[in-house]
Amino acid sequence: MAIQTIKVPDIGGAEGVEVIEISVKVGDVIAENDSIVVLETDKASMEIPASVGGKVVAIKVNLGDKVSEGAALIEVEAEGAGVATSATSAEPTPAAAPAPVAAPVAATAPAAVANTAAPAASAEITLTVPDIGGAEGVEVIEISVKVGDEVAQGDSLIVLETDKASMEIPAESAGKILSIAVKVGDKISQGAAIAVIASAGGASATAPAPVAAPAAAVESAPVAAASVAATPAPAPKAAVAEEVAQTGDVYAGPAVRKLARQLGVDLGKISGSGPRSRLLKDDVRNYVKPIVVAAQSGAPMGGGSGIPRVPAVDFAKFGEIETVKMSKIKKITADNMTRNWLNVPHVTQWDDADITDLETFRNSVKAEAEKRGSKLTPLPFILKASAAALVAEPSFNVSLHHDGESIVQKKYVHIGIAVDTPNGLMVPVIRNVDKKGLWELTDEINALAKKAREGKLLPSDMQGGCFTISSLGASGGNGFTPIVNAPEVAILGVSRAQIKPVWNGKEFVPRNLLPLSLSYDHRAINGADAGRFFTYLTAVIADVRKLLL
Repeated sequence: MAIQTIKVPDIGGAEGVEVIEISVKVGDVIAENDSIVVLETDKASMEIPASVGGKVVAIKVNLGDKVSEGAALIEVEAEGAGVATSATSAEPTPAAAPAPVAAPVAATAPAAVANTAAPAASAEITLTVPDIGGAEGVEVIEISVKVGDEVAQGDSLIVLETDKASMEIPAESAGKILSIAVKVGDKISQGAAIAVIASAGGASATAPAPVAAPAAAVESAPVAAASVAATPAPAPKAAVAEEVAQTGDVYAGPAVRKLARQLGVDLGKISGSGPRSRLLKDDVRNYVKPIVVAAQSGAPMGGGSGIPRVPAVDFAKFGEIETVKMSKIKKITADNMTRNWLNVPHVTQWDDADITDLETFRNSVKAEAEKRGSKLTPLPFILKASAAALVAEPSFNVSLHHDGESIVQKKYVHIGIAVDTPNGLMVPVIRNVDKKGLWELTDEINALAKKAREGKLLPSDMQGGCFTISSLGASGGNGFTPIVNAPEVAILGVSRAQIKPVWNGKEFVPRNLLPLSLSYDHRAINGADAGRFFTYLTAVIADVRKLLL
């Protein structure tokens, strides 16, 4: 028997990468290079292949785990080895039954009645805060009634919340609410007036039956029942109830509510991930985190910086719909596009590059390309021309320094190419484009595009770009406005080439024109820089021989 552990290989230096899919299970027989897990970073998802074939005897990770290079993924009984001893799996320990919640202590008090004479037709009664276990200065978080309401004995009047519990305070008598003595946010203690009611038929001659308040909540140990002091008026004790409090449409415990108050978060806007959609602290933190990150990076989220949110629409009322969860890569792309559009002052210029001669040359070497087993498209020519333009006009090969006071001039020429994949848009980067020939660029484009579509790009494959080319090819229309991929300062959009008549001074002649859209960051690049860059670029594309000069 030979058990081998397959670990996370070199993943480009990425740390804490999330496991989003486990492709095997215990007992599966796998071959070398079969996919075993899928990892996902902020920029790419990647399949991890098996480094050895055999029978899977143990899986060392779970969905959602964060792993880095060298972390154990699975154990395999290698092919050709003896029969492995069956793995001993411990019986799952049954969950301990929850400790019973302390039964509510009914507050009892002798009837405070001076005589047995028939009461008046109605009497005003002040409802006060009963014994709440000695807590002082407890916050009013909700008022459940309004002036004019008819309440029955035991109906909830207000909801109080301490650091450890929230509790409903019930009405000790029935009647009509005449006035309310508290408001949301007030701090009150035992004996404080809550409301005045007009008790129908006057004060009761007997003490009201004790009522358990169903929404008192605790997160730590149950509150011990305190002795009830004899008082001249009934004082029902707020009862201990479930582990969490459910107020209105929000299902959350006191600690979660406290965290939300500290962060200024409206719990009604957060979806709960706990049992029965209960809100957890992590739900609050996950809601706040992107807002904080966006604020730090200067990218408003939703209604930030005075930008109103798009109003919510119930699309189901117009017809059948299906809600599909966005992939992580699509969400990251959406956030990046929003941040780049809001932070970069875009300017876009359009021009047509005459690729008639380029296409003639490209078609002349098609046979040679086929012999090499590759397909030569216009993209390697555009890459090579863009690299030459970045060298000729270095104002485009820069980034703004994060200090806001400097510009970083780059001495290398790395160009990203946007690739449409089943998982979303990815931009692998080809390095040192200015130093490579057309065949080398062709092979590298094809290899990176294949890795992107198969979900095998590493983070390092998409880092370090100086400039980006987004080619829509035959489906590209007549032009578009590409969004600058910050911290780069420019991007080239390539649309669909068309044969058009061009005046040569004597007559109109058919020429193959390629529409180009150049977007740039106006903080780093001015119009004169862009004019020189675009003029050089289109001239080189029109006559690739100029690349030799």
